[in-house]
Amino acid sequence: MLSLGIESSADKLGVGIIDNDGKILANIRRTYKPPLGSGIHPREASEFHAKNIPDVINEALNISKLTMDDIDIVSFTKGPGLGPCLRVGAVAARTLALKYEKPLVGVNHPIAHVEIGRLVGNMVDPVVLYVSGGNTQIIAFSEGRYRVFGETIDIPVGNCLDVFGRNAGLSDKKAPMGRVIELLAEKGTKYIPIPYVIKGMDVSFSGILTHISKLIKKKEYTLEDLSYSLQETVFAMLVEVTERALAHTKKNEVLVCGGVASNNRLKEMLKVMAESHESRFFGLEPSLAIDNGLMIAWLGLIMYSRGYSTPLKETIVDQHYRVEDVVVNWRNEN
Repeated sequence: MLSLGIESSADKLGVGIIDNDGKILANIRRTYKPPLGSGIHPREASEFHAKNIPDVINEALNISKLTMDDIDIVSFTKGPGLGPCLRVGAVAARTLALKYEKPLVGVNHPIAHVEIGRLVGNMVDPVVLYVSGGNTQIIAFSEGRYRVFGETIDIPVGNCLDVFGRNAGLSDKKAPMGRVIELLAEKGTKYIPIPYVIKGMDVSFSGILTHISKLIKKKEYTLEDLSYSLQETVFAMLVEVTERALAHTKKNEVLVCGGVASNNRLKEMLKVMAESHESRFFGLEPSLAIDNGLMIAWLGLIMYSRGYSTPLKETIVDQHYRVEDVVVNWRNEN
């Protein structure tokens, strides 16, 4: 069985094709790049997606040497995400499903990150740190659903890093902002004390961003040291709440996914933490950590194999689609 997945929740437009054995047949992605120094504009990003989605679908089919007649199901991101961007993917999926008479499956974006991580990392029941420009959550499976054990109470960690970079004048179209900051942080030698904000199992980054943005303006510190200090602080916060969830759930696997999961320093810190608890750690490579159509295709295939499909009239998108809203009937309690 073959699934074609469409991801369009934010700045990434992705189309992936995968079979029921987990064989990757295509994973194509294009990224909307806003003007230097600015963030994602939902309308402009959706226009980029609408313009490029026919070519991305065709490229995925060509690389996989398939046609739409070979595809068994069409999967798309139902949410969460930016409304205008989500709608582009949903409309494309509906069009393909109607034209080629294929079943539709609308999937939850964070759970798709988790499931592709479980597949590629050969993981059974991990505690998951999901970190990106739009989300920061600690997720684990319990009592038939994925549960959020902790999350940001304001802005996501990826957004914190992006805005810091823009405020510091680091915008670079040749590399993602997170990667630019990571490379600078590797050259940092002095840790500058900045706020460390954990509230129960939740984290907060807005005050940290405000504080470090003021330090940029004072010009007393190098950008290398500021990048290093920011990374060490926010990553330590994330590792701490992930460790608490690991201890609470008594699981023995840790997975990190989402765009920020591409950061090598974060993966290093999580690996040390996991090993101290005699747990296995896995971090996705960037092509699968960053938003992609393949994870959407895989989750859609899992759900369809358990009898789930989305009626056409229910293919509306949901910007605030929570992981707890999904009944996970493809997993058993471990």
